[in-house]
Amino acid sequence: MHNHWIVDLDFDEDEDRTTCTAKLSGFSAPGALGVGVARRSPDDTPDSTVGEELAAARACSDLAHALIDQAADGIQRRTHESTHLHY
Repeated sequence: MHNHWIVDLDFDEDEDRTTCTAKLSGFSAPGALGVGVARRSPDDTPDSTVGEELAAARACSDLAHALIDQAADGIQRRTHESTHLHY
């Protein structure tokens, strides 16, 4: 079996904050979602690239944690035993 998942990153920005949503798409991709936010310090010069990179990294990290939690839930449903997967 071959699966191919794609991570879609969507950004929403204003002057001081960038929010990124990371979502999986593709055949049999689980319905996992991650969100990351980057805030600009009032003393910093606006730089959308830095905000996007930081928000994207945080969203992907959040997505990874969501996938681990879903995997742990799946194991628990099959084994009927408490499961804790390490990050």
